[in-house]
Amino acid sequence: MKIFGKEKEEKPVVEDKLINYKYSEDRILKELAEYVDSTYNQHYSQNKFQATEFILDSGHGTGFTIGNILKYAQRYGKKGSREDARKDLLKVIHYGIIALHNHDKEKN
Repeated sequence: MKIFGKEKEEKPVVEDKLINYKYSEDRILKELAEYVDSTYNQHYSQNKFQATEFILDSGHGTGFTIGNILKYAQRYGKKGSREDARKDLLKVIHYGIIALHNHDKEKN
């Protein structure tokens, strides 16, 4: 940007206001990112492709992701420890993100 005939570097506008999250969204979003990152290191994704990619590419993504959301939501609190139940909720959110990705990719 030119100011008085001289080039001046534009700086992005950043708000100084911090959000006071009532439901720990900032902490949970960070944890969710760490969880998603960890899924890329698991045994079923070691050959560059995850099974989910093949399912999405074959046109069955919506049913697959919604089905998994329902499966993990239904299983919540019924299997294993309290930590297992918590992980089921992370899976629900992760499959929700994949469903959004698939939704945005579809042309309908």
